[in-house]
Amino acid sequence: MTAILQTRLGYDPTRRNPLPGIAPMDPDDWIIVDDAHGPQMAERARLLAAQRDRVLALDEGARPAALELLDAVLAVLARRADHAVGAGRVRRPDGVTVTIDRDDPMGTLGHLVQQDLCLMEKRGDEHVLTAAVLCFPASWTLDEKFLRPLTGIHVPVDSYDDTMARRVQRLFDGVQIGRPLWRFNALWYVDPALHQPRRENDRRPERGAQSADYLRTERQSLVRLPQTGAVVFGIHTTVLARDVVQMLWPDAV
Repeated sequence: MTAILQTRLGYDPTRRNPLPGIAPMDPDDWIIVDDAHGPQMAERARLLAAQRDRVLALDEGARPAALELLDAVLAVLARRADHAVGAGRVRRPDGVTVTIDRDDPMGTLGHLVQQDLCLMEKRGDEHVLTAAVLCFPASWTLDEKFLRPLTGIHVPVDSYDDTMARRVQRLFDGVQIGRPLWRFNALWYVDPALHQPRRENDRRPERGAQSADYLRTERQSLVRLPQTGAVVFGIHTTVLARDVVQMLWPDAV
C-alpha cells in the first residue's frame, strides 16, 4: 500500500514535550484538515468497511454522549469554509458527501473527520473508554482497551506509574466546557502505515531516529461535552518522511 504522508505540520514535533505537555486549544482548531485529507479519509472508509468491528465500538450507555459528540463536530464543521453542512449530509473538502446517520454516530464521525475520536466517561473513580472510532491506532487495539479505565488503557506504558495515573485522572477531571486542551507525541517508525494495531503483549515495532524513515506524530485533544459531561479524546495522526522533517527542522535528526 502506498504510504499516506503529510508535508507540513502546525507545530514542531521535535521539541521536547515532557508529560503531560498540555496546552490550551482554540475550540475552532479542534478539527484539522491537512494535505493528506483525501487519502486519509479514503483509508478510513476502507477500514470502516473491511474491519468495522476492529475500529469502532459503542457501549449502549454511551449513545447519548456519542450523539452529542456528533452534534458538536457538525457544529464545528458548519463554521468551516471547506465543509458544506446541510440537512442530513455533509460535503467534505475532497468532494465526498457523507450522510448523517444518527443511528450510527461513531460510524458517521469516522467518515466526517481525519482524527480518531474516543469517548471517555467517568464511571466510578476513573474515566472509562465507552465509545470510539479508531482507524489509526499506533501500537494498541480498541478491543483490548474498550470499557477499560485510564489505568488499564495505558498498560503496558512504562512511564504510566501511580503518580502519572493520578495526574492524568486529575487532568480528565479538570477539562472545562469551552476550554479544550491539546498535546502531541512523536516517534520514529520504520513502517509508515496509519493502521498499526498491536496487542499489549506483542513485540513493539522498531522505532528510533537512527533506524526509521518516518516520524509519526499525534495531535491529541481533550474536549468536554457540556450535556453528558463526557471527555472526547481526539487523535489527529501525521506521518512525515525523514527528508521532510530534515527540511522543516534541520537540527532534528
